Amino acid sequence: MSKPKTSVAEYRNYYLPYDFPVLLLSGDYWRISSKPSPNLHFHNCLEIGICHSDSGYMSFIGQKDPLFFKEGDITCIPRNIPHTTWSSEGTESHWSYIFVDPEEFMKSMLPNVSARSYDLSISAYKDYKYILTREEHPEVYSLVLAVIKELQDQRVHYRACASGLLMSLIVLLTRIQSAGGVLVTSSDNPPENAMVLSPVLDYIEENYSRQIDVDYLAGICHLSPTHFRRLFHCIIGTSPLDYINNIRINKACNLLRSTEDSILDISESVGFHSVSSFNRHFSERLKTTPRTYRYETLQQKEKIDKYQIKQYKGWMYPPEHNNE
Repeated sequence: MSKPKTSVAEYRNYYLPYDFPVLLLSGDYWRISSKPSPNLHFHNCLEIGICHSDSGYMSFIGQKDPLFFKEGDITCIPRNIPHTTWSSEGTESHWSYIFVDPEEFMKSMLPNVSARSYDLSISAYKDYKYILTREEHPEVYSLVLAVIKELQDQRVHYRACASGLLMSLIVLLTRIQSAGGVLVTSSDNPPENAMVLSPVLDYIEENYSRQIDVDYLAGICHLSPTHFRRLFHCIIGTSPLDYINNIRINKACNLLRSTEDSILDISESVGFHSVSSFNRHFSERLKTTPRTYRYETLQQKEKIDKYQIKQYKGWMYPPEHNNE
């Protein structure tokens, strides 16, 4: 069996509230087709998945052969890692997904501890384990099911309970990845299956609020600026500058939803030179102004949430035969 040929990776952004940076995608409609997607995709946060039925394969950029999964397996896929999933022939595997920003989550849980050590970035470990079996890691399986149940049932104080379970899960996953390989220091070579642009995507995620020079990004990958731009567009499907501005707009949307900060303060905090530049990029992408976006969010939150969901293919409700 050959893995699907891909050249462009689809970026899927997930809105995770600051006060509880966790999102659950579950339900009977989360069934994966047996037809491989023509494109890989990657997320802006950690994806923890659980396969409820059947089996199939996962393909990751940079890996020669796809990985096999079966019922009961847990997947642990860090942000910025292009991948795709498809089921065994004649089946549609059923899944639930937890999306979380481990660093932000652990900051809120353990404010006096370095949350960066819990980021679960693939560049931090050699021999990273994307798939954990129920047989080898029954405690991971049980914790994932417990978190899902809390988030689904939403009983009294469910966030507090889910947070405790999720903190235990993140610590356990960190221990497993540490035990599975050697922590990579700055002088180590990156793991063989790491995406060539992964260090750049991580750098942008951490420094989007600063002015970012594309030539500097090229240097991170040890590529010429021309080669870097060409490779970035080939893999991501857009230019480095457009990608950076998209990240900034995503962050600004979060702040417009969750804070009362002025539009000027928000534009500066996400890295734009001026309010006029921020307004222009915001309007080009969302077809509305930041001020209108905030007003409609406050006045018609439910309606706006549904509208925003539709901006991202497969973000919350997968269309027919869509692959996770």
